[in-house]
Amino acid sequence: MKDTDPHLKYNNRAQNLNGFEEVVEFLPATNTKKVEKTGPKRKFIALGVVVGAFLLSLTIGLLVWHFAYRSVPVQKVYTGYLRVTNYLFIDAYENPSSPEFAELSAKVINVLQTTYQGHPDVGPHFIQCNVTAFSEGSVIAYYWAEFSVPAYREAALDKAINELKVDNVKLRKGTSLVVENFAVYAVDIQTARDFRNSKCRFPLHADPGSVKKFSTPGFPDFPYPANALCHWALRADANHVIRLHFKTFKMEPCKPPKGDYVMVYDSLTQAEPKAIVKLCGSYPPSYNLTFVSSQNVVLVALITDSKGKHPGFMAEFSQLPKRTLCGGYLRDSNGIITTPHYPAHYPPNIECTWDIQVPGDKYVKVRFNMFYLGDQKDNACLNDYVEINSKRYCGEQKNLVVSSNSSRIVVRFRSDQSYTDTGFTAQYLSYEPKNPCPDQFTCKSGRCIATALQCDGWNDCGDFSDESSCICSEYMFRCTKSQYCKPNFFKCDGVNDCGDNSDELECKCPEKNIKCGNGKCIPEAQKCDGTDNCGDGSDESECGKAVATPCTENTYRCKNNLCITKKNPECDSENDCTDGSDEADATCNCGKRPYSRKSRIVGGVNADIGEWPWQVSLHTAKDGHTCGASLVSPSILLSAAHCFQDMQGIRYSDPAVWTAYLGLHDQAKRTSNKDVEVRKIKRIVAHKDFSDFTYDNDIAVLELERPVTYTDFIQPICIPDSSYDFPAGKSIWVTGWGALSEGGSGAGILQKAEIRIINQTECNKFLDDQLTVRMICAGFLTGGIDACQGDSGGPLSSVENNGKVYLAGIVSWGEGCARRNKPGVYTKVSKMRDWIKTNAGL
Repeated sequence: MKDTDPHLKYNNRAQNLNGFEEVVEFLPATNTKKVEKTGPKRKFIALGVVVGAFLLSLTIGLLVWHFAYRSVPVQKVYTGYLRVTNYLFIDAYENPSSPEFAELSAKVINVLQTTYQGHPDVGPHFIQCNVTAFSEGSVIAYYWAEFSVPAYREAALDKAINELKVDNVKLRKGTSLVVENFAVYAVDIQTARDFRNSKCRFPLHADPGSVKKFSTPGFPDFPYPANALCHWALRADANHVIRLHFKTFKMEPCKPPKGDYVMVYDSLTQAEPKAIVKLCGSYPPSYNLTFVSSQNVVLVALITDSKGKHPGFMAEFSQLPKRTLCGGYLRDSNGIITTPHYPAHYPPNIECTWDIQVPGDKYVKVRFNMFYLGDQKDNACLNDYVEINSKRYCGEQKNLVVSSNSSRIVVRFRSDQSYTDTGFTAQYLSYEPKNPCPDQFTCKSGRCIATALQCDGWNDCGDFSDESSCICSEYMFRCTKSQYCKPNFFKCDGVNDCGDNSDELECKCPEKNIKCGNGKCIPEAQKCDGTDNCGDGSDESECGKAVATPCTENTYRCKNNLCITKKNPECDSENDCTDGSDEADATCNCGKRPYSRKSRIVGGVNADIGEWPWQVSLHTAKDGHTCGASLVSPSILLSAAHCFQDMQGIRYSDPAVWTAYLGLHDQAKRTSNKDVEVRKIKRIVAHKDFSDFTYDNDIAVLELERPVTYTDFIQPICIPDSSYDFPAGKSIWVTGWGALSEGGSGAGILQKAEIRIINQTECNKFLDDQLTVRMICAGFLTGGIDACQGDSGGPLSSVENNGKVYLAGIVSWGEGCARRNKPGVYTKVSKMRDWIKTNAGL
């Protein structure tokens, strides 16, 4: 539809109005008779001119309004389905080229045309309609219909279409079509384009007991086509459902509302209320992209624009028997319940009820280990939900436990007809009413936690019941409003941990003063004056512009050796250095995560495949995985110096002892995964001032025997400048294959944990002043989350606002693993920047 032009355009040609030409007569001054005018006649002429001009303007305005807006045609497309009850489905109806398909299609079209043309608000605008597919039940016909309607009649057409009823229509030769369940939906013009084009339509039928594959055109050697609308109509046998799984999904990054995307429908037509999921961007192979239909048909639609060149997707599908997949009467003392097909996405339009009763005089509770059910809107669960004790739960729930004050509990799950999610897995348990959590603390919800977690400043119960009525220890302070106790290192870290900001209120400087990053107070007038009055550069670092300044350890040094005041200027898409070195490819071609999507991990803290592509596993022949490392260039790794100290008769300082695995996720597949690159180590340079007593200067450079090629699973992490600031309170990630518990065995799958940087002064109180300026403290004083044996040398990764990921630290040391009040200590990479440049050339 072409937009109307709001500007009226006029030409300067003489206008012929009603066939008369305008005549101008020049009169001689002496002809007084002709010059003479009578008063009243002049008034009538003037009035007539004004009225004529008004009527002319009104006529022109009405014509412009009519032709520029009122009568401009709007293209409208509707799709839907109807059920033909006096026909039985036959295999020939699956083939759009078969005579049987054409015959029944013609009858359905006749019904639609007759219905449309018989309605005064619909018939005048009808252009054409067509049947795209049939499926079982008796026969369901999927159709689209096209209309062209003036803009001012668009609303009336929408209303009439939605209220339209399809009657049973007598056809030629005395036959008739018995029709019911007529459904209609408006279609986005973007998804409706080329609906008459069958070049990119692929009908597929599942084979019993086997899996079929399909992919975007050209995959994987060529990008999918631009400006395309492709359909894959997936079918299964009657009384079966379809299981669809995307094995590879790499498309243009999401650009709502347009861009390239894939829609999956629980239907054979593009009806929005039947959409199961909308996908765009890229997903790692380990991400859960498995979907199950509610019936024996699924439509996969690919919609692309004119930009971007990406591989697309490769998917597979199979059929499963349609049966009652959930619910029932459960009478054991404990057990597991899940949504249908978990961990695949549950089907749309399903309802399950579990009637649980435990034996004896015990009570019962349900503990949800994973819970993702659609979205919560306005604090209400209107679409997909779980209902227990007359209360609904939906969205994302963490640590959800629901108890019953009896031996019986009823769990009801419901999904509507569109947009599904991962669902839930839960355990129901029986317990003694008088002692629900033996040797543990009982949360108000009924959840059981270790007694050591009570009054530790963390909401372990999920409802804060473990933090109520607590006495704060010497290492804690009390929030003003909630009265909860919090660790002292939460004060003045820039994070509102209390919820009422009371942990940050006592950090303010006197009036008309500002607080520096190092805690010093200076007058407001000294901020952004081009001078480092704080001593740490913080008063000049966030002034919106980079100002040249004398070089100190807190300023950023450009390649031309000029220093600027701006805080963390690297790779922020602004050329702050006069030589552009802060945005150079050599500086910014790092820290990329092709698979950076926040994923939902089933069962704990497994990392996704490709989520941390700079993570390296270092092996020895004797110990297997021994330490971690970080890739910082095609041939250079950074790790911890303590990993390469000779001991127990093994020369760990010898490069020949080590083998590096890059792009690794599962240790069991390090030799079989084609995405993993294996390299021997050519050179090891440990910091000459490393102390195996204090662990100061715990850093080492490793040179690979030959460079690696960057892939989606192998990427370098950014090395921060010496002035780069990672403030206390910042969330940060530690990863590795180290032991899952102190003294325990190592992990098979790469693990990840989100922790927080702890204020150096507060951390030193817990670690007996063992920290140096080349160390950074991070973790949780509650314990439970920490690096451990085997994680040494691995990265402490900081995800920054510019989308880059920086190596904030290197796993170095700690007192045990995940102990309370004993956070982990990491080598502070920014303080080692000059040493890295000297020994690695970076």
